[in-house]
Amino acid sequence: MARKAFTVDEANALLGEMEEVFRTVDGLRQRLRQDRDRLKILDVLWGDALEDQENPDRREYLQLQGAVDAATHQLEGLIRKEILDRGIRFPPGALEHGLLDFPTTYRGRWVFLCWRRGEPRIVAWHELQAGFRGRRRLTHEQALEMGRGPDAPPSEDPSEGPSPPPGRT
Repeated sequence: MARKAFTVDEANALLGEMEEVFRTVDGLRQRLRQDRDRLKILDVLWGDALEDQENPDRREYLQLQGAVDAATHQLEGLIRKEILDRGIRFPPGALEHGLLDFPTTYRGRWVFLCWRRGEPRIVAWHELQAGFRGRRRLTHEQALEMGRGPDAPPSEDPSEGPSPPPGRT
């Protein structure tokens, strides 16, 4: 499936929404951490006895397990719908560091416009395999050219290949 090549302006127009998505992600991750911490405490206190129907903390344990499952599902759905389904790449480290890559073309090949949460606009780009460490400052001339030229061949489509599971927290 061919992906859209974002222009710098198109990517910049989405950044406010992406900040909101990351704020929602933060809340879900915080809730997951709290629930998982409580589950660990119950496990240390009771171990296998949590499975006993008579255990006074069994109900809380089962509720917390359900809450963790629901929040994980919600987090994965949010990332899929608001980021991945828009054609935006969610690179390794995206949850921890607030990173997104917008596929674009530059001089006939696919590259990524690279955004880090908190940046007011797209200020960098990198080659497909370079990752965040390979970021280059985006010049005005490059910004005018990116996403506006001919698309790269489908075999270089950045949507192909492995992506980390969105549920990693």
